Amino acid sequence: MINRLCEKIKELKAPVVVGLDPMLSYVPEQVQKKSFAEYGETLEGAADAIWQFNKEIVDSICDLIPAVKPQSAMYEQFGVPGVAAYKKTVDYCHEKGLIVIGDVKRGDIGSTSAAYAAGHLGKVQVGGKKLSVFDEDFATVNPYLGTDGIKPFADVCREEHKGLFILVKTSNPSSGEFQDRLIDGRPLYEWVGEKVAQWGADCMGDSYSYIGAVVGATYPEMGKVLRKLMPKSFILVPGYGAQGGKAEDLVHYFNEDGLGAIVNSSRGIIAAYKKEAYEKFGPEHFGEAARQATLDMIVDIGGALERAK
Repeated sequence: MINRLCEKIKELKAPVVVGLDPMLSYVPEQVQKKSFAEYGETLEGAADAIWQFNKEIVDSICDLIPAVKPQSAMYEQFGVPGVAAYKKTVDYCHEKGLIVIGDVKRGDIGSTSAAYAAGHLGKVQVGGKKLSVFDEDFATVNPYLGTDGIKPFADVCREEHKGLFILVKTSNPSSGEFQDRLIDGRPLYEWVGEKVAQWGADCMGDSYSYIGAVVGATYPEMGKVLRKLMPKSFILVPGYGAQGGKAEDLVHYFNEDGLGAIVNSSRGIIAAYKKEAYEKFGPEHFGEAARQATLDMIVDIGGALERAK
């Protein structure tokens, strides 16, 4: 799957992933009203609204980008109907030819981690059959429990040719409370980055490992260090746009081949119609606003990479 991600980024000239993180407040009123008219103001109604919202967003941008990143919590908050909407979203994105990064941030030990890995990336045994469940192409994983928590995911990735993005240096303001703590004179995120590179060495695609890292756009100097520590690891970069990350900050996350990183924007794309720059589209044309915001992001990042050559 990492080979396919590289191919699609090169084909589209767009190292961009759109986060499908649909808070109900992002969903325009006309979409909510239609779903509530059918299902009432219920969990089913909310889940249908975010599914209908996702569908139009995906239809509007699927030809521009290689991948999407649905955040599972935004669906799980609506219970079983929300989880069903998550699965429908994953399947629909696959139908549209998109790679799906399941932003699930799982991580445990032993059989628990193996169950997470089977459910999201692999298959479960049901009688005499092996069945796919959520069937994402990549998953985000928390490394806090060490190798015990990563190995079951890595094993499934080798078997299914899928991938991971392991949290190394996250974009949120308080990430430094733990991630920046010095251990033997070096910050924890560097130790984690080195471990990601080691885990990844046993799961190589053609040029990059199946095992990548999450490094926030909001910490570019740290990103520069981590790029050198993990030369064969793809970096998923959250924090662009709404969280303050700028295209110029991201050039060091990439390798000289123009690959090695994929930059995420979530509400900056899916809720673009709420921003002043795209308000001309209005809520009725939120998909068109998302498309224009995606095009602008691709140009912005591409321009920064070109200037950095």
